[in-house]
Amino acid sequence: MNTSRGAAIKKITARKCAVMLMIIVFVSSSGQGIHTGVGGDANNEGEVAIAGCTCHAAEPDNSVTVILEGIPYHYEARVTYPLRIQLIGGPSIDDSSHTGGFAMKVSSGELSSSEGYENLVQNWEGDLSALTHTDPGSKTVDRVWLISWTSPVEGTGAVTMWLAGNSVNGDGIPSELDRWNRLSSTVDEGTDNGRTKTVFSGNGDIEPPAPIEEHTDIHEMGAELLAHWLGIFGFLMVTLVIIFCGVFLRYGFSRHYKGRSNLLKLRIKHLKRGDQF
Repeated sequence: MNTSRGAAIKKITARKCAVMLMIIVFVSSSGQGIHTGVGGDANNEGEVAIAGCTCHAAEPDNSVTVILEGIPYHYEARVTYPLRIQLIGGPSIDDSSHTGGFAMKVSSGELSSSEGYENLVQNWEGDLSALTHTDPGSKTVDRVWLISWTSPVEGTGAVTMWLAGNSVNGDGIPSELDRWNRLSSTVDEGTDNGRTKTVFSGNGDIEPPAPIEEHTDIHEMGAELLAHWLGIFGFLMVTLVIIFCGVFLRYGFSRHYKGRSNLLKLRIKHLKRGDQF
């Protein structure tokens, strides 16, 4: 009796292990990422950054705007350029869940995080030409990631950048409720004049964020408040000086203005009579 029970338990355990192994193999072979990152082969369609995040939906959605800022018009060899990735549109942002992510790939050069974003982005499986979000990076409050691209060696030629962005509802279940979009851009090698460009994909129907109501306590204004009152005091002092100068010019040449005025009238009267030479 105990022998048969033990054999049954072993069979169930073996069956569970087989199922878990199949799940692990399926997930690893798909190459698709979850909230810990996106990369690899997208359902045998190629790199996620190029083919798109087809595990969420079959086709890209232009209601999601993918923006890549800071691309130089021409790059010079081995220069690090700061870039900014942003996703707008799709399901609402929920920083308590995983609602945003991206996959980026470059044909040449190296991708890395910018300062302060080391915990939010990572190279996909150690590939310096591929970058994606981390687990905390999929919970940002604005779906913005600051990254860097270091250009390749001299003589490489044109470099292509691919970027795919996920805007999802955070329920952990890939469905048509999730949205994604992608873009690509080419950078030529040459003299860098410091100018940069922004590229985006989507319908451009971007709703600006609601204004944030803010107020400042007058007791916390510090130097700004002091400068304000000093400006008012200075204006009043200038006004008083002008008034004083006007009064002085009008009455200051004689201590007895009334007598000076009467003398002037008498001289005018004598002139009119003609008895002044």
